[in-house]
Amino acid sequence: MTVTKIVASEIERLVFTVSGPDAGKYLHSQLSNDVASLLVGQSRYSFVLEPMGKVIALVRVTRVSEEVFVLDTDAVEALSDQLLERLNRFKIRVKAEIVVSTEKYLCIRSTDGSSLEVEGGIPAQWGNGLAVDAPLGTVDLGHPESIEQVTGEVLEVLRIRAGWPMMGREIISGETLPAATGVVSRAVSFTKGCYPGQELVERMDSRGSTAPKTLRLLQGERIVGAVAGGAIIVDGVEVGVFTSVGEGDALGYVARAVDIGVLVGSANDSVE
Repeated sequence: MTVTKIVASEIERLVFTVSGPDAGKYLHSQLSNDVASLLVGQSRYSFVLEPMGKVIALVRVTRVSEEVFVLDTDAVEALSDQLLERLNRFKIRVKAEIVVSTEKYLCIRSTDGSSLEVEGGIPAQWGNGLAVDAPLGTVDLGHPESIEQVTGEVLEVLRIRAGWPMMGREIISGETLPAATGVVSRAVSFTKGCYPGQELVERMDSRGSTAPKTLRLLQGERIVGAVAGGAIIVDGVEVGVFTSVGEGDALGYVARAVDIGVLVGSANDSVE
C-alpha cells in the first residue's frame, strides 16, 4: 500500500496587491515586520495592527518585483473592507495603489516531515519546507501522481495540528492581542523601526509579559467532545475557549496561569 506523503487542496485567499514607487517604503512603515529587506521572490508574515496595537490581520507579504508587493490572508467575511480601510488610513501623498481581489491558491503540505521543493511555491504556515502555497495554475508539481488531492477539511486538520492561527477563528480583527497568538516571533521585527501599534508589542515584549489568555494546542482527553466556541474546563472551572477543533487536535485560548496544552509558537521558526 502506498503511503501519501504530500497532499494538496485548493483554498480561496484575500489578496491585496500594493504597487508603485512608494509601495515598499509605505508597507515597511505600516506593517510589524521588515518589508524593506525582502528580496524579489521572498515572503514574510506580518501583522497589520490598529494604532492601539490590536491585530487587524495576519498577512503574508511577498515581494513580486521592486515596486509590487502581494499581501494575502484568510478569506474572512468583512475582513477585506477592514484591512483596506486600515492600509489606506495613513496613505497620504504616497505613490502606491492598492487593489483587492480574491484568488484561489493551491496549498501543498508534507505530512511526514519530508521537505517540499515546489518551484514558484510560497512558504506557508509552519514553514520549515513542509508547506507551500501558490496561486492556482502558477506551479508545476512535477510528479502529480505522488500528490493526493484532499478536501479543505483535511487541510484544516493539518493547520490545527501545526498550531497556526486563522483569521476569524484564533484572530478576531480589531480584538486579538498580538502576544496572544503565538506567532510574534514570525510576524514582528524588533529592529525595523516605527509602525502603528508598535508601542503595545514592544511594551509586552520588553516586560516579558503575555496576554491574559494564550493560544494552546490541546490533545487527548482534554478535547473529547470539544467544539469550536465551547468552554475549556479544568477541574470544573472554565479556563478558556476552543477556537478550532480537528481530528485529535484542537486550538484554544487558555488563561495564562493554567498549565495545560502546548503553547503555540514555542518552537516556530521564521519564514524566509
